[in-house]
Amino acid sequence: MRKWNFYTTNEIKPSGWLKKQLEIQAAGLNGNLHKIWPDIRDSAWIGGTSEGWERVPYWLDGFVPLAYLLEDEELIATAKKYMDAIVSFQKEDGWLCPCDDDKRATYDTWAVLLLSKVLTVYYECSKDEKIPDVLYKMLKNYYQLLKDGSIKLFEWGKYRWYEGFIAIEFLYKRCNEEWLLELARLLKEQGMDYHTVYDLWKRPLNIWKLDTHIVNVNMTFKHEAVSCDLLGEEYTNDAEEMHAFLTKYNGMATGAFTGDECLSGVSPIQGAELCSVVELMYCYEHLFAYSGDNKWAERLEMLAFNALPAAISDDMWSHQYDQQSNQIACMRFPGRPIFRTNNYEANVFGLEPNFGCCTANFGQGWPKLAVSAFMHSENTVINVLPIPTEFKTENKRISIETDYPFNNSFKYTVEAKEGFCFKIRVPSFAKNLCVDGKAVEADELCFDIAAGEKREITVSYNVVPEYEKRPYDLNTVKYGSLLFSLPIKYRKNMIEYELNGVERKFPYCDYEYIPESDWNFAYCGDGLTVEPREISDIPFSSQNPPLVIKTNVQKIDWGCQDGYEIVCAKIPESRKAIGEKQEIELHPYGCAKLRMTELPFVE
Repeated sequence: MRKWNFYTTNEIKPSGWLKKQLEIQAAGLNGNLHKIWPDIRDSAWIGGTSEGWERVPYWLDGFVPLAYLLEDEELIATAKKYMDAIVSFQKEDGWLCPCDDDKRATYDTWAVLLLSKVLTVYYECSKDEKIPDVLYKMLKNYYQLLKDGSIKLFEWGKYRWYEGFIAIEFLYKRCNEEWLLELARLLKEQGMDYHTVYDLWKRPLNIWKLDTHIVNVNMTFKHEAVSCDLLGEEYTNDAEEMHAFLTKYNGMATGAFTGDECLSGVSPIQGAELCSVVELMYCYEHLFAYSGDNKWAERLEMLAFNALPAAISDDMWSHQYDQQSNQIACMRFPGRPIFRTNNYEANVFGLEPNFGCCTANFGQGWPKLAVSAFMHSENTVINVLPIPTEFKTENKRISIETDYPFNNSFKYTVEAKEGFCFKIRVPSFAKNLCVDGKAVEADELCFDIAAGEKREITVSYNVVPEYEKRPYDLNTVKYGSLLFSLPIKYRKNMIEYELNGVERKFPYCDYEYIPESDWNFAYCGDGLTVEPREISDIPFSSQNPPLVIKTNVQKIDWGCQDGYEIVCAKIPESRKAIGEKQEIELHPYGCAKLRMTELPFVE
């Protein structure tokens, strides 16, 4: 059974650098898509003529919690306008998606599953009392259509069958009706069993397959955690087996998995789709909530503090479809792209490079991370992610002052009208843990807070920077949950144009990042010196990183991948030094938009 439960945007609020990051998101692409992008602005979901499948639900999945976390009246009004418009089109029998009645059998109901999740998110944020009834009617109709064979799962819906379980659990807790459990069983029976295709994940295929599609693969991490209780099945920790398997054959230094667009091996020059990053984050949030296993929270931090900011520009007006660990340029490929099944513009920063799914979907990353900072079970509250936030209910309040992950000291202020147990997760990499100035050894801190008590708790620990081995005898530098890269200086080439009736114009145009500094280096010593700096108004700034690590390198003859001028070779042509030793600064991976992350040591 589930160990921890989520709070909502009404109970958790961001502060510090996290609030700045959300404000940048609100002022950028995610907060303005409804004004500029036809697939949102003129969507069939609200009575328009543009896309009526995944893009509006994808966008709302991040936009809604963003609006309520920031308590932004304009954004909240926009969210309400969209949700009211969507539900106004609900048919008499409960069908809600924008397709003609006679085309339901050919409409991929992945959109039904996605919208059902969005409706629960909106209700938890807004407490709009019409939403549970709308959701009930929609899922009851869906159940009846699946049961009598009028529709069935296929393509995306088949591969994402578990997405509907968020809403099924929400309704089952409210009404406890048997048909919801039958719907859960129907979805699993018609859904994809990924265990049957594990062998396809062992080596890259230069063909597009739903079986190896990176977002499908990453989404399925949570399938057992969200479904096993409703299905009456034992939790087997299947996700850990998946994680080990994918890490071995497709793992990246950030903790993500390659997929450009399908699984692509362990090469540092293959890409990871931005959608896959935010979906994997969402899975890890649910895996921690269900299991209480700290490793899922640590893996979540790795994605959130590295892979997520790396693929989005400082102002969050543009993003990449694919990011690479060793990424020496972000430019349109003049010929065949390095990516296995993505197109020539997949790693430029823009409005919708390669495909618009990430444009709509990337917004869920930061808001859902914020909401996962605290969780609860009965009379216990746990701080899962020590990021700057405030948690508040009628009877208790906890605030965290911290610059984590850039600094490892924390000040908690706890107030209680009623007594409760407060826990703090301690990461595995913490050294010399201190609580209120006293040395402690623990992987979880526990405090009994008495009724009427107000207490300050200070926590600090050290983190040691270290090298971590990667395939091909390459190495990365890690510092807690931060990955570090050798940054490459670049200039931007702004590209404004119109394609298929969609404008790309400043600030939501496309940008090429063209390298202007050397990148062909290897480590030549084991010294790593951490140098803290100030966090600017852009927490993951590419110009003013909040933390650097100094180390020594020498140039080597690395070379470019055969057939390319803007992609470094997967493996250096030589590891012999061809230059003098020099000290350089490594920047956090999420700050270094052009970077070398996996480097050798000189011979």
